[in-house]
Amino acid sequence: MKILWITSVYPSKEQPGNGVFHETQVQALKKLGLSITVICPTPQNHAVIRTLKKTYKRKSLPFFEVRNGVEVYRPIYTALPGQLRWAQPDKRIAKAVLETIQDKQIQFDMIHAHFAMPSGGAAHIVSRELEKPWLLTLHGSDVHVYPSFSRSANRAFQRSVHAADEVVAIGRNLAEAAQKKTGRKSIVLPIGINLSEFNYEEIPKEKVRKELQLPSDKKLITFIGRLVKEKGVYELADSLNRLPDDMAVVLVGDGPARDDLKKHEHYGKRLFLPGQISNDKVKDFLQASDIFALPSYSEGMPTVVIEAISMKVPVVCTAVGGVPDLFGEYSHLLIQPKSVDSIVERVMDYTSGKYDLSAIKGNLFKSVQDNFHVGRNAVILEERYRKLALGQSHLTKH
Repeated sequence: MKILWITSVYPSKEQPGNGVFHETQVQALKKLGLSITVICPTPQNHAVIRTLKKTYKRKSLPFFEVRNGVEVYRPIYTALPGQLRWAQPDKRIAKAVLETIQDKQIQFDMIHAHFAMPSGGAAHIVSRELEKPWLLTLHGSDVHVYPSFSRSANRAFQRSVHAADEVVAIGRNLAEAAQKKTGRKSIVLPIGINLSEFNYEEIPKEKVRKELQLPSDKKLITFIGRLVKEKGVYELADSLNRLPDDMAVVLVGDGPARDDLKKHEHYGKRLFLPGQISNDKVKDFLQASDIFALPSYSEGMPTVVIEAISMKVPVVCTAVGGVPDLFGEYSHLLIQPKSVDSIVERVMDYTSGKYDLSAIKGNLFKSVQDNFHVGRNAVILEERYRKLALGQSHLTKH
């Protein structure tokens, strides 16, 4: 069976950490014998706008590449500043996708779109034009954030969710939020990770830290992700002002906040910015850490948190998106977003012995092993694909 994926994020040589969770799932589906083609439309602002502001410039990505045996196309579409608020790009993205399908003679049985907007809106148009069934996966921001931007954004969200032949949500809380907003039920299927790559090993932190050029004399609180305000990186950096001197923060990744963070008073002493890393280095940074922190303002089901739990690293994370589902009985340990106080309190709780970290890590590890293996979840997704392609899906439209 041939599946066309439409998504706004997918790893590339230039941006290896962008949408790694998608590639992990694609590779698991490929092992089941499915043929996946990915179209990842790339926004490009008008030349005039690109000259006005540096943030509108983007690294050039190849139109076509084969990544680990999967064909990935990145057609360009014209983007407008703030388009998800007032000028939905559905039609422009759909045009780029349809032209790519036609020009490259891409054959497929059905479409799998990720994020209700903008990919979902584009998939709806492509599905209607080519008379193919389509499945939509909701990830978090497309439910919790984007629909509140404007009436136009909410209409686009509602339209995508109701138009899909089947809807999947990556967490129970997300499914409930989507149903509350749209009236439509979703199938709950978490994003899996390759647990064999993130298996717990007893390796001395000093050895790993030496290889990564990280300090060996401090307790390390590590963040891995895009360096943007919405990930809570400023609050995490500022927590150093209230944490003991033997603690340091490592912000792994790249993004527009990087230059500001380099101006922080603790930069180079207790605040470290190793830069963008490839996915195979994530395990090393987690092994080097005493605590993993993700104080995001919003999330779906962050795979890096699942990876940290798989490595038995204590996690300080905000109670957003699907994270409470992941933490289950330990959801009371999650913190509030935009709060330096909450970060400091939880870090001190973990390091002072207030909680039985061994039991917490062990129980969360078991939960991840049982529910978040990408191979298991790929089998369930393949079943949904086959029912949809054969027109046998018990659609969640009613």
